[in-house]
Amino acid sequence: METRPQTGLVYGDLQAFPEDNLRREIINGDLIVAAAPSTRHQGVVARLCARLLLYAEEHGGRAYPAPTDVFFSEADVVEPDVVFVTEGNIGKVEEKFVRSAPDVVVEVSSPSTRRLELVRKRDLFERFGVPEYWYVDLDAERIELYRLTEGRYGVPLLLERSDVLESPLIPGFALQVGYVLGASQD
Repeated sequence: METRPQTGLVYGDLQAFPEDNLRREIINGDLIVAAAPSTRHQGVVARLCARLLLYAEEHGGRAYPAPTDVFFSEADVVEPDVVFVTEGNIGKVEEKFVRSAPDVVVEVSSPSTRRLELVRKRDLFERFGVPEYWYVDLDAERIELYRLTEGRYGVPLLLERSDVLESPLIPGFALQVGYVLGASQD
């Protein structure tokens, strides 16, 4: 469940919280706390990250599952479900986080975080220039692919189970959407 009990937080404040399996992020200094996701959610994250990791090992780049911080600013630090950085942007990968806009961020839907991911995080990713945002909608059984064009995300490309996800940012990468979504019982 999304909560916003404090404002004015910065990255250093995030570091002070205990390790307690809660995802803590800040957007515009607002604290957002989410509980651990479902097993289906985690299965989707694992399949996506595994394929991106294999691609990175063959072609360069880095793929990271949550919890990996993406540091946009002192007051904007989030943990997307999956982060992909191309070989040309490896300099953004630091010891504690990815600094600035990764090439691709992925969020997998959870009932308690839907609004956060489709509104606040999408706006944040757009504002900081993330070239692609993939939103895996488990309820709709599809992937919404947002591409930055002239500094804005337009209408998303909707990819159904039978479609193949490809990206001009990741040449040669092709992923069957049905594989990513897995069985609804995963």
